[in-house]
Amino acid sequence: MQRATGIGGIFIKSKDPKALSAWYRDHLGFDVTDWGGAIFHWGGPDSAPGMTIWSLFDMGTDKMDPSPAPFMLNLRVADLDALLAALRTEGCNVLGDSESSEFGKFGWVIDPEGNKVELWEPPSGQ
Repeated sequence: MQRATGIGGIFIKSKDPKALSAWYRDHLGFDVTDWGGAIFHWGGPDSAPGMTIWSLFDMGTDKMDPSPAPFMLNLRVADLDALLAALRTEGCNVLGDSESSEFGKFGWVIDPEGNKVELWEPPSGQ
């Protein structure tokens, strides 16, 4: 079974998301969108099209809970349901049920150091 296929996103807590977004825009050339994040498109003749999202969240967000870490890694996966089943069988700390939306399917696991990892199966064709 194929597991992680790439990095889907990097989500970071920030004391001042607007100011930090501006810093990344001004100094690293991030194309910061109206919603405050940046999308890095990739793919080419020998690989599937895709994207990696970089996004900041206010320090008060609960998006990374129950992890105390100020970040969350989002990993692209090929088959979320199969991977979550395998992780449960392997004794990993899988959080709750998966969720589906127009953006794909999402599930979460806590790594051995308490970091929350979001697993993302993109919609077909992405």
